[in-house]
Amino acid sequence: MIKPTRAEILRVAAAQSATDCGCAPADFFRSENVIVQSRVTAGARVYLKQPLACNLVSYGNNVVACVREDLKEAVRSFLNAYPVEHCFETPALHAIDAAFAPYGVRSRYMAEYFLPDPEKLKEIPCSYPVKILEPADFRSLYTPEWGNALCRDRSECDALCVGAYDGEILVGLAGVSADCETMWQIGVDVLPAYRRKGIASALTSRLALETFARGKIPFYCAAWCNLKSVGNALGCGFLPAWAELTFTETEKE
Repeated sequence: MIKPTRAEILRVAAAQSATDCGCAPADFFRSENVIVQSRVTAGARVYLKQPLACNLVSYGNNVVACVREDLKEAVRSFLNAYPVEHCFETPALHAIDAAFAPYGVRSRYMAEYFLPDPEKLKEIPCSYPVKILEPADFRSLYTPEWGNALCRDRSECDALCVGAYDGEILVGLAGVSADCETMWQIGVDVLPAYRRKGIASALTSRLALETFARGKIPFYCAAWCNLKSVGNALGCGFLPAWAELTFTETEKE
């Protein structure tokens, strides 16, 4: 299996973010912030409820704001007031929520996204046997304990799983969702009694390699406060790539 380079992986991710936001991939690497009007775009990640009230995306250089027309000036003032490295911190979050309040919009989701480093990504072993599961194999697994690995609401997107077994008992499950054409998102669950035994990293690394083998780029998402999930990503050879802060209309919550 020939894995793409870090640069190639980043290009694919930036191209997808550009599709999601309705901008150019190069916009994420400019020195100045970029504001574009939110709209419905073909090929966006399936779970994005476009058009978005506001979505702020940063690959570290600047912020690209995909925003409703009537919110553009409020976003511009906000971005001019805060350096990029502080735009997603709590004081800034309070400020933009206050600016958006008259429009019935507030912050809703905040997450960090990780991309694999092909030089660091290796299959990590664990003490339990693992098995590749195709869609027909996991149709019965849409239960609460596997709610990160599988998504009942978008079950048609769940493309592949890797399970860990203690005898006949499934004790850990990682799944990838075909959220867009080029990139599949990894989610993982481990039963409480089997955690801290290396199962999550074994499943995540194996699934990432299986995703590459199918010609797709694996990516991983975690909230900043979910340190266990962030640690799993880093331990498997994933690196922080971009961050998003998404706002929604309060009447739609």
